[in-house]
Amino acid sequence: MAFNELRAIATFVKAAELGSLRKAAAAQGVTPQAASQSLSQLESHLGVRLFHRTTRKLSLTEEGEAFLSAAKPGLHTLERALHGARQGSDGVAGPLRIVGPRSTMLQVLPPVLQEFCQLHPEVRPDVQLDDMLGNWVESRVDVGFRAGSPPDNGVIARRLMPLQLIVCASPAYLRAHGAPASIDDLAHHRCSGFRSPQIPNVRAWDFQVGDEIVSRTIPAVFTTNDLDVEASAVVAGEVIGQIDGVTATPLVRSGALVPVLGQHMVDHLGLYIYYGSRVALPRRVRAFIDLAVERLVDNDRFFLHPHELQPGLAAKKPRRRSA
Repeated sequence: MAFNELRAIATFVKAAELGSLRKAAAAQGVTPQAASQSLSQLESHLGVRLFHRTTRKLSLTEEGEAFLSAAKPGLHTLERALHGARQGSDGVAGPLRIVGPRSTMLQVLPPVLQEFCQLHPEVRPDVQLDDMLGNWVESRVDVGFRAGSPPDNGVIARRLMPLQLIVCASPAYLRAHGAPASIDDLAHHRCSGFRSPQIPNVRAWDFQVGDEIVSRTIPAVFTTNDLDVEASAVVAGEVIGQIDGVTATPLVRSGALVPVLGQHMVDHLGLYIYYGSRVALPRRVRAFIDLAVERLVDNDRFFLHPHELQPGLAAKKPRRRSA
């Protein structure tokens, strides 16, 4: 239905409800002349007279009564739909579907989500964490997170922080087996391996060597497809592992793990936030994106500084200044 027809029907219904074309014009914010012209166009389009009109009185014809009965419910349904759509755009309320990798977002997302829910209690988050890559369009995603390389074309993406890959061992392992002095030395150590949900083979370890990033297949005595299980095995002193920075950073700072081969740490991967379009973005989505960016961009709770990559330094407590 063309927009002028919809406006004419709305004018007709409002005039019937108020009993005055002038009052209907005022309610719609148009001039009486415009309202009268709109109604005349509707009657001409339908080929019937809808009102008996005089300078002082407005009454429905039989055809007008029948058309009002048919048009009014549909018009009110459409008005409710428009109101709901505007609320979704203008108000911070409604459903918010968030997806991301479980292994990374279990630690990163909860503080942001908790703060967001306190600020906007009318929003209903629907959070789906899964290490398998899905189709964000088919999943009707509002906001997504991606660990690794940037998302494919077709979405707006922003890098939030680097994702370091840090070779770590527990103090107990280092006391029992010593620390590797080089990448080649890893062949003589008990190492862990990670199987990505997307790739069945054990993932190679990446290292920074000069200006290049090189990948090495490291023989593994323990493999898993769960980062938490791998980290637990490393903390227990069973193996050396290459752990992502989000998982490794608090363990290194607490002294549970010690970084080794810190000079070869890589941070070419990243954590990204992405969404479909900047155009007509609902306020609840925009508000969540803004908060996530504010709280997560270069947040060093989730990665180590260069000096912390030196064995033993991250766990040392700062000295108190003398009074």
